[in-house]
Amino acid sequence: MSRNLITENIERYLKEHENKELLRFITCGSVDDGKSTLIGRLLYDSKTVLEDQLSALKKESRKFGTTGEEIDFALLIDGLQSEREQGITIDVAYRFFATDRRKYIIADTPGHEQYTRNMVTGASTANLAIILIDARKGVLTQTRRHAYIASLLGIRHIVVAINKMDIVDYSQERFESIKSDFETMYEKLSESLVNAVGENGIAAATVDFIPISALRGDNVVERSENMPWYGGKALLEFLDSVEIAEDINRRDFRFPVQYVNRPNLDFRGFCGTIASGGIKRGDEITVLPSGKSSRVKEIVVPSAERGGAAPETIEEAFAPMAVTLTLEDEIDISRGDLIIKSDEKLKTSNTIEAMIVWMDEKALETGREYEIKRATTSLNAIFESVRFKKDVNSWEEIETDTLHLNEIGKCVLTLTREIACDPYGLIKGTGSFIVIDKITNHTVAAGMIIETSHTESAGRVYTEAEIELNAYIRKHYPEWRCEKIGN
Repeated sequence: MSRNLITENIERYLKEHENKELLRFITCGSVDDGKSTLIGRLLYDSKTVLEDQLSALKKESRKFGTTGEEIDFALLIDGLQSEREQGITIDVAYRFFATDRRKYIIADTPGHEQYTRNMVTGASTANLAIILIDARKGVLTQTRRHAYIASLLGIRHIVVAINKMDIVDYSQERFESIKSDFETMYEKLSESLVNAVGENGIAAATVDFIPISALRGDNVVERSENMPWYGGKALLEFLDSVEIAEDINRRDFRFPVQYVNRPNLDFRGFCGTIASGGIKRGDEITVLPSGKSSRVKEIVVPSAERGGAAPETIEEAFAPMAVTLTLEDEIDISRGDLIIKSDEKLKTSNTIEAMIVWMDEKALETGREYEIKRATTSLNAIFESVRFKKDVNSWEEIETDTLHLNEIGKCVLTLTREIACDPYGLIKGTGSFIVIDKITNHTVAAGMIIETSHTESAGRVYTEAEIELNAYIRKHYPEWRCEKIGN
């Protein structure tokens, strides 16, 4: 139907396409479990591969493929030369496709342990995770690792796709055995996660199982006749029907201010994307961390008419809409401030406890100052301590004072000023942050806030270099009357 509309009425097609719900999902699992092949098969069987792409794929399959005369669907995703030569996924590959029901963004994440940080990057924005398991091998170490990371990152829907069923003669007994192993493993994983981050730190996920053969196309787009014992949905049918509307927090209004728009003397609007909840015209709001209050005068959005060129006002807006708010009072609001409803309680804090995924070759240094970015806020922070690092294979908590590449640990950070933030399990948008090395400007870690607190004595945190510079100035330039900082 959609393909006909493209040729018959392109404007109507674009309008329908614009209003479709977007689902972002990742494929993960161990090396050679068939992640790239599954995505290639999804794209091919859903008829979203263009003719020129298909022609190139056939040519590449003859050159690099491992499937004989048949099309190697993995080559649709593995775009890097080294990926094709080694037959593995190294970087995160994103692909887009749509059905009559939904739009999809797929992130094909690497299976190798050394590329765990790439898997975390792909999972950070996903609604759903497809964990592939090779039917011959069952639950492996990487299955446990990726299930843990997907749960830690708050992915609400997990689909365990037991692949290569054609090689095990489409055995129901084998499918049920792997399903049972995974359920036992996931129960222990959930207990371990709750012990590490607490009840508020994670969101419960649904877990579903689908037997597939990505290579043969069984239960990928169409139900397979080779597995009559399976009464569930094919994978694409499941993706089209899984309910994700409730995944966004609709209760608590959070609006990180991204930009103050003042095109003329008569207009001052605060632009941003609503992270959670909703707002109506006339609602009383509070700005954090200043604590100043006002009421919403207007909610401005680009007009649907004239291609969005002219603005219009609406009565109500919800997450994840991008809007501009104007207020009845002229209060001081800057980029990085957080607007909430006045009847919602949210404290500011300068100390946070967070789960950290370290993503840099250079290890974490406690006592050193890093830059962190949370929503639209940017500020400095010091890692005070590492409570423990998690062995994501055994889920054991190991004592340490640092984190190395791909390690996950629980850390305490002191911020250079107070900010308002939520636990990650409550609101992803305001409960997560990235850590940047101030010297190299590399993103070195991703963090998920578990708890916040206020430390009265912390105040401004100074680096050793700042303290030495302060001492030098006080000694050699006393006429500047520079006050002492640090201890």
